Amino acid sequence: MTDHRSLVFAVVLFAAPIIVAWYGLSVAAAAGIVILLLLCRWLITLSGMIAPERTPDLELNTISASHFVEKVRWSLDRLGVDYEERSSGGTLGAYFRGRTVPQLKIRTGIVRSVIGNSADILRYMYGRCLPDRPERAAFLEPTAERVAFEQRLDGYGVSLQVWVYYHILEDRELTLHAWGRDDPATPAWQRVVLRALFPFLAFMIRFSFKVNDTHFARSVARIEALMSDIDADLADGRKSLLGGDEINYTDLTFAAFTGLWLMPEGYGGGKADKVRIERDRAPEAMRADIERWVDAFPNAVSWVETLYKDR
Repeated sequence: MTDHRSLVFAVVLFAAPIIVAWYGLSVAAAAGIVILLLLCRWLITLSGMIAPERTPDLELNTISASHFVEKVRWSLDRLGVDYEERSSGGTLGAYFRGRTVPQLKIRTGIVRSVIGNSADILRYMYGRCLPDRPERAAFLEPTAERVAFEQRLDGYGVSLQVWVYYHILEDRELTLHAWGRDDPATPAWQRVVLRALFPFLAFMIRFSFKVNDTHFARSVARIEALMSDIDADLADGRKSLLGGDEINYTDLTFAAFTGLWLMPEGYGGGKADKVRIERDRAPEAMRADIERWVDAFPNAVSWVETLYKDR
């Protein structure tokens, strides 16, 4: 648990060769610097045991406008656990640190573990909370039926990423807004970097998500197929998508993902207010898709809006 100390060490490590070259130091002096750096790294390790950094027991690393983050955030809130949320700007973490969100950091004594991938985070939280609060944790139970449905929902979530970026990437200001440029929770330096690196980040998004006409059409087809099935299932008045009256994490998942385009009141629990793309601000083609889906899938839309309102 020495994140900040390790960051300082990394900066010094990268600076060391420049110092050696700048001053024309001898081989012996360079070897001495290496030994000194190794000693410093060892002291950082010891300091993590003797004087560990103060970090929360649970820290959720996020970006404000992320339906996969919303899936985990809503589940943590429903569990009633204490956690701190740390927001980053847009895609900076993914393309410069190889870190996707959501990411859950857990502190146990001097050990700090990291879990990525929303499904894995929910599996961990179920196991963590089950002994002490079995009734609260029951909605996270990963039955075979729920896990299979979750996998299909996660595919819906990936298709929505393609759909969103296909519509907004041409609008630089709107994309930066969605990435947290106007969100005080995003570190100020990251807001500056987002502006400066937008052309590169937009290129990387198009490349990694395959944002093109063909992939967009396939994504829309998958979105509408899932929405159609769920809308038909909800016609019987069920409270949970898999049947019955008890809400489980797959219900929250579908609502969180659908909230990305529906933007119901309460989306993000107040943590996404500064990155919302309201319908009247969306590009015309994006708004047309939303309005078509609202008309085509009234049961699903009403169900999601009610879930946000009530829970």
